[in-house]
Amino acid sequence: MLRSAAPFLCAAVLAAQPTPYQKAPAAIRAVLDAPGTPSFLASPKGDAFLLVELARHPSIRDLAQPMARLAGLRFNPRTRGPHAPPRLRSLALQPMEGGPARSIALPPDVAFGAPRWAPDGTRFILTGATADATELWIGETATGKLRRIDGLRLNAVLGDAIDWLPDGTLLCKAVPAAQGAPPRPPEVPVGPRIQENEGKAAPAPTYQDLLQNAYDEDLFEFLGQSQLVRVDPAAGTVKPFGRSGLYGDVRPSPDGKLTLVARLRRPFSYLVPASQFPVREEVWNAAGEPIHTVADLPLAEGIPLEGVRTGPRHIHWRPTEPATLAWAEALDGGDPKRKAEFRDHVLMQAAPFAAAPAELIRLKSRFTSLEWGERGDLAVVREYERDRRWTRTWLADPAAPASARLAFDLSAHDRYRDPGTFVPRLLPNGHSALRQDGKALFLTGTGATPDGDRPFLDRFDPANLTTRRLFRSGETVYESAVALLPAGRFVTRRESPVEPPNYILHGAAEKALTAFKDPLPDLRKIRKRLVKYKRPDGVDLSFTLYLPPDYKEGERRPAVVWAYPLEFTDAGTAGQVSGSANRFTTLGGITHLFFLLSGYVVLDSATMPVVGDPKTVNDTYLDQVIASAKAAIDKADELGVIDPKRVGVGGHSYGAFMTANLLAHSTLFQAGIARSGAYNRTLTPFGFQSERRTLWEAPEMYLKVSPFMAADHFHAPILLIHGEADNNSGTFPLQSERLYAALKGNGQKVRYVTLPLESHGYAARESVEHTLWEMLRWFDVHLGAEAPKHQ
Repeated sequence: MLRSAAPFLCAAVLAAQPTPYQKAPAAIRAVLDAPGTPSFLASPKGDAFLLVELARHPSIRDLAQPMARLAGLRFNPRTRGPHAPPRLRSLALQPMEGGPARSIALPPDVAFGAPRWAPDGTRFILTGATADATELWIGETATGKLRRIDGLRLNAVLGDAIDWLPDGTLLCKAVPAAQGAPPRPPEVPVGPRIQENEGKAAPAPTYQDLLQNAYDEDLFEFLGQSQLVRVDPAAGTVKPFGRSGLYGDVRPSPDGKLTLVARLRRPFSYLVPASQFPVREEVWNAAGEPIHTVADLPLAEGIPLEGVRTGPRHIHWRPTEPATLAWAEALDGGDPKRKAEFRDHVLMQAAPFAAAPAELIRLKSRFTSLEWGERGDLAVVREYERDRRWTRTWLADPAAPASARLAFDLSAHDRYRDPGTFVPRLLPNGHSALRQDGKALFLTGTGATPDGDRPFLDRFDPANLTTRRLFRSGETVYESAVALLPAGRFVTRRESPVEPPNYILHGAAEKALTAFKDPLPDLRKIRKRLVKYKRPDGVDLSFTLYLPPDYKEGERRPAVVWAYPLEFTDAGTAGQVSGSANRFTTLGGITHLFFLLSGYVVLDSATMPVVGDPKTVNDTYLDQVIASAKAAIDKADELGVIDPKRVGVGGHSYGAFMTANLLAHSTLFQAGIARSGAYNRTLTPFGFQSERRTLWEAPEMYLKVSPFMAADHFHAPILLIHGEADNNSGTFPLQSERLYAALKGNGQKVRYVTLPLESHGYAARESVEHTLWEMLRWFDVHLGAEAPKHQ
């Protein structure tokens, strides 16, 4: 049943007053309290696995811990680790061949992150955040006991702080032992802040959390400083390695004799994040001394839009060679608009780095990734063609670079032809490579079809570029491979609309590894199915239709359309189906599916494709999303399950942008909910989403698609919700603040809610419940029993 809106109306009167967090209804709280399905982490040898359950929502107190926002990064300056890091709720260890799961005791007052296996599977490691440190903990597979490495404070400010060495020890980044006190902010300004450009174009996205002044620079340098150390997990000893410095990625060579170190240097920037600061990529010897400079890259403030940094990038060790580096490098100056026969090439160079780098492959489009087969005779290189949004995958033999062959060639949006991703494994030396059986590789994918996703596991023969299907999900379940084990065995996660997810071992016979029960059987009363239909221009569309638990045939209920628009170059891929109606229905976080528990019909993931030439596709953005929205409502009306006069629309981020535009430029909806969106495109003048043109190149389009410019004629009320600490590029909280002011100034119906400490998505339990409370009551007022009927 739909609830009364009276409490909401009272709250609206006090909207400008500080308000305590509101509680979601009891039925929603019960769902939020329910345990989730643990993730599955197989040991490298495949003889055991960890069941890892993370806490779903931290408390607002957790989010209130100190947060430094420097150089595009967010971290806790006390712990030198992530701000509000993920926290284990439970951890269990279980033999693959059978036997009960052994619950691992987690010490209190420590926020443990997800575990990582040692290459030999005899132990696993975890980071643990306390009030003032990020610690290293070791778990023993034989006993399931955890122990802390004493006297070690990790520094994860500039990325991962732990890596395995081939001898089973660890290379870590630690807080320097005698670093002293942090710099103090000046009591009074020492002078103005000045930035200057001497006429060189340097467009940049709307980055957030950038350095602002000299004190920020000093604090960033202080907090980012780390001392490399070698840790013996068996003995618990910690030994310094090299000198302290401002280190980003640090990777030991596969033979353990050399170390690749990325050292950040001044001058820092107030315009770009740390990833674009000057960096010297060095190779150190076993004594911790630099012996070779791979790259010495300057500050990169002028990277062209959709371009890349010049010089070596994606520098890494070949996992199967003792000490051979590989990297990509631009041949077009990093500029996608510059005409060039080849845009990138991939190079290799072996220690002692005396010979010139050898070229592995030249690419006509932009390099995106490089993986290596575990046998050492295969490289998998991927490139992306910007103009067509096209991907190509090449197979190359490092010993015979001219032999590169094209394995896959398809649209980046073509889900039906997507071959999947190659399956990696952890090597004994601590590096990762693609798993092989002989020369064969393995592929896993979602297996999209016109009837929904059917995940698969394939065996791929690189010699003749053919695949053989080893497994495919059944038609009435959703089952995907989660681990590939020795001797041809593998583990899947299986679920269905009525069966909770569980893990199944496939070998000579199937064997259930877990027997998780349904924690919320009442949710099984929710019904869902895939619905397909067409837009008037012939583009295929779809949504997943959800009917609430108390729905009776023939009823027409108020409905919620929730969507996120995507751009496509052709109608064929735009109309491909995504998702599956065979998933086990679970609700969590701020999902709009909670409307089901209040009696609403939900049209979930209603496709809103924007189809056209990538250079001009947004010229028809409004026409296409309005046509898609109308087609969704018309189809649900045709099915007889909704009241077309009581339909609301909602979305998050780019979906919020869509929502505001639909309310401003159509009369299809009676209300909308827009979370963490951007509404004035003049504030993102160098492009947004997939838009390539700048504001100055396409001013009419920028203004036309900005709902801020239509604030004087919204056709329905809108609820704006935004995290006060949103750090997503382009969605500054100012976007919602100014849209609210514009709507209010023009006499429109609008409510504006900001969530303290929250970023682009909302994490704290208090924030989650309050967001759901706001969403439910907004539609209860405007769509529910209390809503006026439209004539």
